Amino acid sequence: MSELTQRRRLLVLAICCMSLLIVSLDNTILNVALPAMRQEFGATVAGMQWTIDAYTLVLASLLMLAGSTADRIGRRKVFQAGLVIFTLGSLLCSLAPNLESLVVFRMVQAVGGSMLNPVAMSIITNTFTDPRERARAIGVWGGVVGISMAAGPLVGGVLVDSVGWRSIFWVNLPVGLAALLLTWRYVPESRAPKARRPDPVGQLLVIGLLGSLTYAIIETDLVFAGVAALCLAGLLLYEPRRAEPLIELRFFRSAPFSGATVIAVCAFASLGGFLFINTLYLQDVRGLSALDAGLYMLPMAGLTFVCAPLSGRLVGSRGPRLSLLIAGIAMAASGVLFAAFEAETSQTLLFAGYVLFGLGFGMVNAPITNTAVSGMPRAQAGVAAAVASTSRQIGQTLGVAVIGAVLAAGLSTTTYTTGFVEASRAAWWIITGCGLCVLVVGALTSGAWARETARRTAERLQTPDREQSPFTADA
Repeated sequence: MSELTQRRRLLVLAICCMSLLIVSLDNTILNVALPAMRQEFGATVAGMQWTIDAYTLVLASLLMLAGSTADRIGRRKVFQAGLVIFTLGSLLCSLAPNLESLVVFRMVQAVGGSMLNPVAMSIITNTFTDPRERARAIGVWGGVVGISMAAGPLVGGVLVDSVGWRSIFWVNLPVGLAALLLTWRYVPESRAPKARRPDPVGQLLVIGLLGSLTYAIIETDLVFAGVAALCLAGLLLYEPRRAEPLIELRFFRSAPFSGATVIAVCAFASLGGFLFINTLYLQDVRGLSALDAGLYMLPMAGLTFVCAPLSGRLVGSRGPRLSLLIAGIAMAASGVLFAAFEAETSQTLLFAGYVLFGLGFGMVNAPITNTAVSGMPRAQAGVAAAVASTSRQIGQTLGVAVIGAVLAAGLSTTTYTTGFVEASRAAWWIITGCGLCVLVVGALTSGAWARETARRTAERLQTPDREQSPFTADA
């Protein structure tokens, strides 16, 4: 792609950002629409959880598969397929006659979404070959997430109040179709020189693990918890046997990589739980309209939008440590305001909690990918980044599942509106714990010792040591 003009490269970047915008916007818009959906379908808290988790669960399960498939058969081809499926899924969601259909159609959306973000990132990195230009392009890409965070609650509030919740899915249709046509016209095809081989067994085990674990948490089902444990054991036993596994377990010998994975899960679990609780509280308990609820959460979204690029510059100049420490402190402090000081009862504390959470989440996103790929050989950096992206989706899935389950358990012994604040107390302590985990893990995995483990891991990856493993057969 080196022959592309600067204008053409910027157009490719804009097209890729369009796909990220509709995928990211979809979740923030959906949260604002949850009370309207619950009222129309007569859904429980668990039903609302599934409208979010059905999407993030499928997305997390298929991200790495979509990336490797695109490397093998063509990135533009897979990207276009993703746009078609995501747009079709959005149309089906807007026509859903009941909650069960909506959940299924959200899964269709997610199949398309899994083909967009990781593949778009591959297109960007192969379009911008100069390291400095590539860094700027990825910075723009990251800024789109902040835009979706800021715009989602407002756009969703306006649409839900004026047209109805079904209209939140219509936004994706013109953007998806325009991106599809522009991709066909302007994005050149590309493939990896040596694509990774498929790992169908590993893929099925990942789907079984994430699906069973999420179902076990939301529905409190011990049988599915056992299935999740068996799938995890299967992954740990099977993946080291493969020369090119879906999940490269040797990555976890690097403390920065392991830390980035844990931080991504904790940070996005906090985000999923934060949005879920606040949307229900502001509309169902305070009685705000969808638009007013979106305006209430604007301080959180605005701080995320402002801090995300600042964090990127900070990571570039001083490394990830300071950003991670600020993020952990701010997110934990936000949780404490709600858990210990009942921030819902004071406008000042409420908005202080929103500002702190926006500050923390805005600071945490940039160092995750940077820390995950820190010290990795260039050939492995893409796979490491894909694991970090998957960890984000796993975190959001588990956050909504766990926080929703805790909230539902608290509400089972009290009335919905009058007992909501007390019932959510335990959920806020969980969010506080996630923030503290970001702080502690960030501090432990960003120092000299951690960098040394990353260096040793990179050496092992460049010189395969599978013959030293007890698993020597290549499945």
